[in-house]
Parts: sequence; C-alpha cells; structure tokens
Amino acid sequence: MVAIGRFNQLEIVNNNDAGVLLEAGEFGQILLPKRFVGNQAKLGDELTVFIYLDSEDRLIATTETPHACEGDFAWLKVVEVNQVGAFLDWGLPKDLLLPFAQQKTPPAEGKRVLVKIYLDNSHRLAATSRIDKYLKEESTGYKVGQLVDLIIADKTELGFKAIVDNAYWGILYNNELFQPLKKGERVKGYIKRVREDKKLDITLTQPGYEKISAVAEQIIAVLKEHDGYLMITDKSTPETIRSVFRISKKVYKKAIGALYKQRRIAIEDNGIRLLD
Repeated sequence: MVAIGRFNQLEIVNNNDAGVLLEAGEFGQILLPKRFVGNQAKLGDELTVFIYLDSEDRLIATTETPHACEGDFAWLKVVEVNQVGAFLDWGLPKDLLLPFAQQKTPPAEGKRVLVKIYLDNSHRLAATSRIDKYLKEESTGYKVGQLVDLIIADKTELGFKAIVDNAYWGILYNNELFQPLKKGERVKGYIKRVREDKKLDITLTQPGYEKISAVAEQIIAVLKEHDGYLMITDKSTPETIRSVFRISKKVYKKAIGALYKQRRIAIEDNGIRLLD
C-alpha cells in the first residue's frame, strides 16, 4: 500500500515525455518527473521515491528528501503568511501549509516553528503547531539509562521540554545541562528517571559507570589533541571544566580518577598528562 508523505518503493510500469509512471496500487499510476529519473532507469525497475500532492493536488513522486515526513516533528522556517495560513519550507518545491486552525500562536515570516506533519482528510500533507495532542505525558516501557532520540522544544524555568522518541514529553533540567541547546535541535539523550506519575526525566549524559567510561575516553581524546597534556585538574573551576568537556566537575573528577587508577594518565600539580 502506498503511503503519502513517506518514501515508497514503486515499480516503473510506463513512461512518457514528462517522465516515468510508477505503479501505486489503489492510487493508479504516479508520475516521477524526468529530472528525477536516472539514465539507467528502465521498465520493471523499482525506485525509492517520496509521494506527495503537487500544486494542483495531484499525486507526484520525487527522489528529493524533505526535512521531515508524515508523522514527524520538525523545526521549519515560515516562508510566507497569507489569507490561507502560513507556508513552511520543508525541502520540497511545494511549501507545506500550516493552516490558521492548526496554529498554536500566529507565526511570523522568516521565523521557525515546531510542528508535526500530518495527512488531512483530503490526503494533503499539512502541519500543526498544536503538538501537545500528539504527545503523551505518561510513558510506557522505558528503563533508566535507555538511549532515546530527542527534539528540543520549549525552554521552561526548570530547563527544556523535549520530545522523546517522537511520542512523549520529557524534561531536561538546567543544572544538568553542560552544552547550549536550541529549540528544534535533534540530540541523543538518556532516561534519567521514570517518575511515579510515569513522566520522564531526561539527561544528555549516560548514567552510571558507562557514563564515566565514555567521559574518560573523551578526556583521552582531548589530551591527544593537545600533545598529551592539559592544564586542567580536579581543582580547576567548574566553568573551566564545563567549557572544555561539557560535563560537571563531579563527573570530571570521577573520570580522571578512573583513568589514574588504570595508569592511563598522571595527575600533576598543574594539569593531567597522558601516559598511553
């Protein structure tokens, strides 16, 4: 079954002056314009194409990659606002409509907005900035330390709200952030805690021993970049440590302690030295 707003593998069944025709089951045959057809393409070949509606509301195929697909959340730029709604640049020739009824707040031209892409009742792809209804507060099946995909959303007094695995809300806390974040940024994170109310607390650094091990290798890599010596010790300021490694002083001290016990570094009065 062909999925509109997603990539599909479709067979070339015909061709004409405009391009090639792809078999799309219940939707009949869909045109892939000539500019997207490779010189070696022939009848019977299967091509991976993205399907959407063109400016005349006809199904059309492309080999171009949009910034996001149907069902995805994305941070998209507003290119026009008119009497129909706002239009967003999502990487394809036909801009994506953000209807007035789907706007959480009126967007400004030239700014970006966090939206979810959906398929309306007429099979048209559209965007909504009313994303709360698509995200659950209560999670299921997560364990502490589990790796997750995050999209940074709104900044709050506590830190940042983040979309977890395209399905749930989570919170990143200010006192645990050691790198700058911006709205719409995609990053990897870890489950820090599943609260009693099943809401998720998230961290960008891996919990437990695995985190210390990863940080230790990060310190080794930075040492190698600086000829095996850094003027940073366990007595350096938290700000200095954060600016170089983007970690807390507490985590840094544990990591260099582990490296010292492994005899991979020497801790000197004014810095640390690589022994590898």
